[in-house]
Amino acid sequence: MPRQNFTHVDTWVFDLDNTLYHPSARLFDQIEVKMTDWVQDVLGVERDRANHLRHHYWQTYGTTLAGLMAEHDVDPDPYLHAVHEIDLSHLTKDPGLAAEISDLPGRKIVYTNGSRPYAQRVLAARGLSDLFDAVYGVEHAQYRPKPDRAAFEAIFTQDGVTPSQAAMFEDDPRNLKAPHAMGMRTVHVADDAQPADHIHHHTDDLTGFLKRLRGAE
Repeated sequence: MPRQNFTHVDTWVFDLDNTLYHPSARLFDQIEVKMTDWVQDVLGVERDRANHLRHHYWQTYGTTLAGLMAEHDVDPDPYLHAVHEIDLSHLTKDPGLAAEISDLPGRKIVYTNGSRPYAQRVLAARGLSDLFDAVYGVEHAQYRPKPDRAAFEAIFTQDGVTPSQAAMFEDDPRNLKAPHAMGMRTVHVADDAQPADHIHHHTDDLTGFLKRLRGAE
């Protein structure tokens, strides 16, 4: 993994869920239950139908929320509040990751399809709160989700990101297609590699990857 591939980077963009914590934390197990509860209650459908719609909208629109807004004109804010009220007590602080992020040169931001209040809670639980210059949620992209390129463009315009001088770290390969097309360096963070033209690098160890970037090992 040549360090020179990142010497031009002055902005580091991190996804949140399953990127800044390991998927073994299984936060989405809790979130998906909350999503299904919400769909069942608000749309008045049976549990199996609600679960089907949750997954179908995620696959089709990028997030369940985007599908609900497109097909049912739901108010996004109550939904975002409800589905992110989950238990984070099992998350642990990660001083190693915190040190590596802190040492990155330039601007560091978090951009998630979740909400900013939820992201701030997760960052606090991981001991990463004071490391980022900004935290953006789906609400800052007018509720358009990744992988929609317009969502990335909205966030990057707000933050002043120059994509050709930025890197994106993300667990969902779909969400790296637009950043790659925009000229960003892309890093897939997941246990299993999924080779694709729009993925420059893969790692199953974000802390180790960042350490190698600065030549510490």
